[in-house]
Amino acid sequence: MATRSGERRHSSWFRRPSPAPGARVRLVCFPHAGGAASFYARWPRPAGPLVEVLCVQYPGREEREGEPFAGSVEEIAAGVAAELDGPVAGSGRAAAPVALFGHSLGAVVAYETARRLRAAPRHLFASGRPAPDEPETSTLHLGGDDALLAELRRLGGTPEELLADPVVRSLVLSRLRADYRLNELYRHAGGPPLDAPVTALLGGSDPEVDAERAERWKAHTSAAFDTEVFPGDHFYLAEREEEVVAAVLARLGLPRVVARRWPSTP
Repeated sequence: MATRSGERRHSSWFRRPSPAPGARVRLVCFPHAGGAASFYARWPRPAGPLVEVLCVQYPGREEREGEPFAGSVEEIAAGVAAELDGPVAGSGRAAAPVALFGHSLGAVVAYETARRLRAAPRHLFASGRPAPDEPETSTLHLGGDDALLAELRRLGGTPEELLADPVVRSLVLSRLRADYRLNELYRHAGGPPLDAPVTALLGGSDPEVDAERAERWKAHTSAAFDTEVFPGDHFYLAEREEEVVAAVLARLGLPRVVARRWPSTP
């Protein structure tokens, strides 16, 4: 099925901006609270032909705008895992292992997805969020619009011109409130650690998580663990897409893609 932009969708849960039939890894990317699949739309270029980027689309946004928002983190994780174990795996790409990347809310959705997959993922990349067993204590989803707007401005990443438009602001806040509800009501259920390597990524000036809190992801894997800190705030990856993708490729054992520049003409 084609979207209005001509991009192909893999299923209701995924967008596939650039098909990669020869991919060695499928990188499944989960957006932040209030975000959408389009946040990762530019990742296929630096990822290169050996990685197929599947962008998760949560209900209630973009082409899924008419659907109700998800009721829980676990609901999204179950839906994505079922697609990865079923129709997506059966579409001729079963040989390509899955790696998961999630930012902020997306990190815990990626983690819960990993727990539900029949086979352990190749790698879990948890960006911009404390470990899943650290409960969220805020209740912003119960507050007014002003509190949510203040939160958006605190974290950065949302242009002020978008918030100045009443229609766009209402749309952004409705998504954000729904996703903050998921994040604030989520509680980690006990269980064995993942049998997959985990990398925690963060911005050095992120107000949501520091290196010490990111390190606590180590308790959630029986495999290798490491962290990487990038310059920037909570949305460090929006300004450093190529660096972040390069870090992902390195841990997947894949070569970094170097953009070729045409020689200048006189």
